[in-house]
Amino acid sequence: MQLRIYLVEDNPIILEWLAEALEELTDTRVIGSSGTECEACRWLSTHQCCWDVVVVDLWLAQGNGLEVIRQLSPTLAQKVVVLTNYPTPQMRELCMSAGADAFFDKSTELDEFTTYVFEESANHQD
Repeated sequence: MQLRIYLVEDNPIILEWLAEALEELTDTRVIGSSGTECEACRWLSTHQCCWDVVVVDLWLAQGNGLEVIRQLSPTLAQKVVVLTNYPTPQMRELCMSAGADAFFDKSTELDEFTTYVFEESANHQD
């Protein structure tokens, strides 16, 4: 069974690239996306059992990803991953304290991010 990923990203170019790369490089299926805090919170709260991993950007067209993370109540099997261009130590700590399982810099840690998702998809098969 494929790992189901929901993307919270407001940049359409990054969103398209990310969805294509994840589905090509890992055993995943992108099941949806939102570009605002409100859309993301609404979808994630009404589809709590429909996703395995949510990938969250911090700066959105409206609102921010940190608030999305704070609103989530993931199960032990679900993962919350931050993928951002704002990788300060303080933001990393805030996100992890709010419930993120992993935190990656879009500009320097894409390989590590892909490896993380690949490993999650491999573990999901078990």
